[in-house]
Amino acid sequence: MRITQAQLLRLRSQRLTARAACRTIPTHAARGVQALTDRWRTREGSFVLAQAFNNRLPDQTGPDAAVSRITCIIWDWNGTLLDDVCASVSALNTLMAPRGLGPETVARYRDRFGFPVRDYYLKAGFDLPSEDWERLARDYHDAYLAQPGLRLFDDARPVLNTLAACGIRQAILSSCEQSILERLLGEARLTGCFSHICGADNLHGLSKAERGRALVRDLGCSSATTLFVGDTLHDHDVAAELGCRCVLVARGHQSRERLLAAGRPVIDRLDDLPRLIAEGTC
Repeated sequence: MRITQAQLLRLRSQRLTARAACRTIPTHAARGVQALTDRWRTREGSFVLAQAFNNRLPDQTGPDAAVSRITCIIWDWNGTLLDDVCASVSALNTLMAPRGLGPETVARYRDRFGFPVRDYYLKAGFDLPSEDWERLARDYHDAYLAQPGLRLFDDARPVLNTLAACGIRQAILSSCEQSILERLLGEARLTGCFSHICGADNLHGLSKAERGRALVRDLGCSSATTLFVGDTLHDHDVAAELGCRCVLVARGHQSRERLLAAGRPVIDRLDDLPRLIAEGTC
């Protein structure tokens, strides 16, 4: 069924009305209105994306529309689907305090975190030549997994469902160690959302470019119609190496200012993604 411009405008109006109401009603009611707002936002994104896949939007009806469609999405995990920046900083502080370092803050962490992760530890003041790197990596992950705040971003599941309903294949490419990645996905009940789950075989936070090349081959998708969604400049670098498109999310492990330097589309929420795909701006 074709969704008319008038219907989309009504959806936007209802969404804005709900947002305005959230500013004036009691907290418990505001939560209900916010949930309604999120449902409208997701439904609107679903309608627009479905239209784009049927070549009904003006910018999707040219001779190259079918060629330019996104057919596969490769997701980063930490900081993109999983809201774990605060947990990461807390885990780091458990390592830094006994060494007389820190405390680390979320803002400072986002300004200097990167890959390989070893470089971040040097910037944070760790004397790595005198450290047992394997032990340090294990201690960090033990502290990280003990954090109570590991949870999905609120819009992650609806967006995954929207994209799946439009026939887009989805996979995960992460620097997270494979067994830890599978454990966290299982706890979030997301395992069935992805055709491939590609984690690391170590705890060292190294590049994922080589595994990305193998993943694109296994997916059977053209790199030109594959979108990489992540939250770091390393995700941009991997996407460029693979020849994929890329969108970066500015609420993860690196600051918006750093991400903008990549020249890729930068969004604040995942539920902005369906519209970007529909409009062909990513």
